[in-house]
Amino acid sequence: MSGPLLTVDAPSLLYRAYFALPSSIKGTDGRPVNALLGTANLVLQAVERYAPRAVALCFGAEAAHYRTDLYPSYHADRPPMPDDLEHQWQDAPAFFTAFGWTVHHAGDLEADDLLGAFARGEEQAGGTAILFTGDRDMFQCVTPSVTVLFPKGGKDGPELIDVDGVRERYGIDPEQVPDFIALRGDPSDGLPGAKGIGEKGAKDLLREHGSLEALIAAAQQPVPPLKPRVVGTLIDQADELRAFHDIASLRPIDVERPADAPLDAAAAASAARERGMNRLADRLDALAD
Repeated sequence: MSGPLLTVDAPSLLYRAYFALPSSIKGTDGRPVNALLGTANLVLQAVERYAPRAVALCFGAEAAHYRTDLYPSYHADRPPMPDDLEHQWQDAPAFFTAFGWTVHHAGDLEADDLLGAFARGEEQAGGTAILFTGDRDMFQCVTPSVTVLFPKGGKDGPELIDVDGVRERYGIDPEQVPDFIALRGDPSDGLPGAKGIGEKGAKDLLREHGSLEALIAAAQQPVPPLKPRVVGTLIDQADELRAFHDIASLRPIDVERPADAPLDAAAAASAARERGMNRLADRLDALAD
């Protein structure tokens, strides 16, 4: 039986590696390569642990038009990309394809839309998928066949999140994640959520009523089965909360299922050495041997 498809949220890992590793890690041209090196090491660690049948790195727009059209403040507070990361970003496709991995771009949509599309396609084909991302929004994709590999600090490395893991973290099912985000909010995306509800309130309401739409309908009943404060929030913010739910929901993309592709350790070692990543190149040479 072949291994899972490993789909990588390339922007998430590149940013994480850039800020986790010092900019003093430089290539042969004297410019930092910390983001590329850190991302390569993270993905290689996942490859060695989970033996995927293929690796697909996903890129996309910083903020999809459909999301900014729904809520102009979406991602508005995010700073511009640092110059020392931008040049690594441009080099990422050439570097990672040398590993035998495929690189894909979502166009006007975002990388998470593309990750979700690959996960659905793999599941429909009878396979399994691992989504390597630091974006908790992707917990909505988790099923018995799809897991999220979530980066975290410590010697144990990234944590594999399955259906029970989502329930343990949030107290809800994966398919309720967009409802949860709409109610709780998401500061990283600039979404304020429902006034006065918060994380615990969102969890409790969804466990009792199931969805945002069911909650809004309950609030509109002649005798609502909700606290008056919650009723007022759901009625006053109904349209805004629906927009937040839409923003948190992934868009479908037609994708072709990636073919099986093993790690090309020899070519990857050469690409790493060209960029001054000699320790990584030695590690890859050992894998090639």
